[in-house]
Amino acid sequence: MALVQAVVNGLLIGGIYALISMGLTLIFGVMEIVNFAQGDFLMLGMYVAYFAFVGLHLDPMAAAVLGFAALFVLGALIEIGLVRRVLHGPQISQIFLTVGIAITLQNAALALFGADFQSVRVPYQASALSVGHVQIPVPYLLAFAWSAAVGIALHVFLGRTAFGRAIRAVAVNEAAATLCGVNVRLVRMVTFGIGAGLAGLAGAVILPYAYVFPTIGLQYVVIMFTVAVLGGLGNVTGAMLGGLIVGVTQSLSTLFLPSALENLIVFAIFVGVLMIRPAGILGRANVR
Repeated sequence: MALVQAVVNGLLIGGIYALISMGLTLIFGVMEIVNFAQGDFLMLGMYVAYFAFVGLHLDPMAAAVLGFAALFVLGALIEIGLVRRVLHGPQISQIFLTVGIAITLQNAALALFGADFQSVRVPYQASALSVGHVQIPVPYLLAFAWSAAVGIALHVFLGRTAFGRAIRAVAVNEAAATLCGVNVRLVRMVTFGIGAGLAGLAGAVILPYAYVFPTIGLQYVVIMFTVAVLGGLGNVTGAMLGGLIVGVTQSLSTLFLPSALENLIVFAIFVGVLMIRPAGILGRANVR
C-alpha cells in the first residue's frame, strides 16, 4: 500500500511540475531563448496570490487567474522592452539578459516585500481525501486539477485557434510564417506573456502548501529545466510527460533512499535519457 501511496503522491507532484515547466518550454519552442527568469516569474505569481489572499481574502486557487494576468502583462512588457533586443543576438547575450532579469526581480521583491517567509492558511490546507487506504492531499489535488485544465486548454489553444496555429507556424518556420501574413512580433510578445503567465499561475496554486520568499524561484528553476529538457525542450506534451516522470521517480525514491537523496535517481534517469535521446524523450517538437 505504501507503493500505491507513493505513486499517487508522485503523480500529483508530477502534474504540478508539468504546470511549472509548460511556460518555459513554450517560450523556448517559439523563440528559442532559454528563460532563466522563469523561476522568478513563479515567485511573483506566489506574491500576487499572497497579497490577493491578505487584501481581498481571495483563495489562492482563484487568485491563480490574477497571477496569470499580472505575469502575462509583465512578461509581454519584458519581451517588448528587453528580450526583443537580443533575440537575434549571440546566445550568451540572451543568457545574460534572462539571468539579469532574474536577479533584478529577486532584489526588487526583497526590497518591496522583505526577506521573511510568508504563507497563507486556507480551510483545506491539511485536508485529504481517502480512497481506500490511499490519502490524497487536497491542496495537491487542486493544484493537479489546475495543471490538467491548463494542459488541455493550451493543447486546444495551440491546435484549434487561429492565433495558436500562428504560434506553431512561427515555431516551425518564422520566415514562412511572415510571408503568410503572420505578425511575428505580436506572436513572440504573446508567447512570452503566456509563458510568464503560466509561471505566475503555477506560483499561485502551490501557495497553499509552500512558503513564498524572494529567492524561492531558485528552488524550482532546476526542476523546471530538468522536466522540460527530459521531455524535450520546446515540446509542451513533453513537459507534461517529463513532470510526471520526475514526480513519480522522486516519490518512489523516498521509499528506498533518504529524502535528501530523492533527486539522485531523477538525475540518473535524466542523464541516461539524454545519453540515448539528446533531444529528450519526445524530442524537439516546435510547440505541439
